[in-house]
Amino acid sequence: MGMIGGGKDAFIGAIHRIAANMDGQIELVCGALSMHPDVAQESGRMLYLPEDRIYNTYDEMFKAEAQKLADERMDFVTIVTPNFAHFAPAMQALENGFNVVVEKPVTFTLEEAQQLKAKVEETGLMLLLTHTYAGYPMIKEARQLVKSGKLGKVRKIYVEYIQGWLSRLSEREGNAQASWRTDPKKSGKSGCMGDIGTHAAHLAEYVSGLKITELNASLNIVVDGRMLDDDGAVLLRFEEGATGTLMASQIAAGEENALKIRVYGENGSLEWQQMEPNTLTIKWLDKPAETLRAGSNYTDRLSSYATHNCRTPGGHPEGYLEAFGNLYRNFALALSAKIEGKEAKPEWLDFPSIDDGIRGMAFINNVVASNASNEKWTKYTI
Repeated sequence: MGMIGGGKDAFIGAIHRIAANMDGQIELVCGALSMHPDVAQESGRMLYLPEDRIYNTYDEMFKAEAQKLADERMDFVTIVTPNFAHFAPAMQALENGFNVVVEKPVTFTLEEAQQLKAKVEETGLMLLLTHTYAGYPMIKEARQLVKSGKLGKVRKIYVEYIQGWLSRLSEREGNAQASWRTDPKKSGKSGCMGDIGTHAAHLAEYVSGLKITELNASLNIVVDGRMLDDDGAVLLRFEEGATGTLMASQIAAGEENALKIRVYGENGSLEWQQMEPNTLTIKWLDKPAETLRAGSNYTDRLSSYATHNCRTPGGHPEGYLEAFGNLYRNFALALSAKIEGKEAKPEWLDFPSIDDGIRGMAFINNVVASNASNEKWTKYTI
């Protein structure tokens, strides 16, 4: 693995490195870890990278790595820069024959995402989009439960992602994470909905298996002086007649990372929340509710997709880092199989891709358009 961005003091870069290293399948071998050469060099040395593989720019890294023998060069690059700096390095990686892992949203605009998909299809290379929450075992169990038909036809989907960390004008108080996320030149046309609303939308589609077809959005800027939305709600229409509601807020003082989803079918419903990720609650129309717990030893009651992504027996908490690690492990297993000319197992291929990235960018576009429109409903376009 090579890495672009994620130098010293960068939050998400360290998370990616921990996740990638969790199963011993991936080694960080090179990086262009900062746009500032001194920080790039210091960060590379802190991570014990070889001196000749600590690069000052990603352009320099791609050129040098492409010249190495196949068993020496990096196999893929992870891009952990702010939103506006995703597309160019991802496109250049693909053009130089490298697979890609990239933070969400996948690009700055929908048009860029579509160009990236065309390049992925042209090259036959792989792309992982790190929608972290799709890596949780009980989210995979929820998806398989819906697919089994046991809940019956899906009627209603409620999903919410509530935070409070932007309750004040933190971007003016030296908070680097807040600074770029609330800057339209770096984050894009939406703040809260682009940052965490996309996670909620992806989770709704991933678990239910249904795509959003129409929406009606209302976005708010609650904190005076902020340039992008920090709160909002969206009414949703899905395929097959299901409807739902998505709420996202970063000004709910006291909330941490309260991501929650509920899916209601004809026969029953399921409920999962990120603050208690090892538990999936199933409520039935005509019998008592059930509580399912994550655990690698529960192969007799959980799907193979869930147990494949469990690392420990039940009762040993697995959380955000492990979910992130599951994305990397599945990507590594699928990529290794491809390199070796073997067939990847379906469970290995269960990770977000460029198609999820395009739907995420479409979600942002449509939410912003709906909020600006006087029409009650906005047709969902890609």
